[in-house]
Amino acid sequence: MNRILLHHDEISPDGNAVVCDARAQHIINVLKAEPGQSIKTGVINGLIGTSTVVNLNKQLGRVNLKCSHTIPSPSAWCDLILAVPRPKVMKRLWAQLAALGVRRIALINAFKVEKFYFDSHVITAEFYTDLLLEGLQQAGTSLLPEVTVHRSFKFFVEHELDRLFEPQCRFLAHPTTENSSISSSLPSSPVLAIGPEGGWTDHETETLLNKSFTPFSMGKRILRTDTACIAAIARLGGIFDKN
Repeated sequence: MNRILLHHDEISPDGNAVVCDARAQHIINVLKAEPGQSIKTGVINGLIGTSTVVNLNKQLGRVNLKCSHTIPSPSAWCDLILAVPRPKVMKRLWAQLAALGVRRIALINAFKVEKFYFDSHVITAEFYTDLLLEGLQQAGTSLLPEVTVHRSFKFFVEHELDRLFEPQCRFLAHPTTENSSISSSLPSSPVLAIGPEGGWTDHETETLLNKSFTPFSMGKRILRTDTACIAAIARLGGIFDKN
């Protein structure tokens, strides 16, 4: 954890907070903090800053903090439309997507997505919230990505896409023999659509291209979903100077 995140209701009006869970263990055993030491902290979906360790109990795994959060968190900078992958792949992705700076994650259906993926607990807020927080604490930010789930590709494209994502800066991940040329002067944050491991169908590709998506490729190699997400977002981050 490069920044310890606290829920708003964990901090008293006078700025004091007590942590007794894995965060406390991290402060004690990894940071090896001592009373009087300052550590990086923040409020989930709120300001970031530092906290002073007032006292700690190593035996009980308890840490008392005096918080000072006055700095806006760095904003997330891109959005992701992702055809739902296998549950074990999605489980690996949650923390990485938050750490990379994804603002909104729309999980959608596609022809090559297995229907039972949508019944997995891996795409429920009760499961993924802690993993998103793990990614934020790694990156040192505090703003949780917004996650939506869409079981119909057709309904999403026709009724939800334009409501959720601006049309000026849309990219469609699709392997080709040529790399994409993208201008970094585009007017808004990018949204990247990544298909299932079997790839978008020709119909899905045509439908998205007709909705102002620009083909985006890192070459002709076909990548696994988790590899493609991380590599493509990192490449966009370099183009849009969001490293």
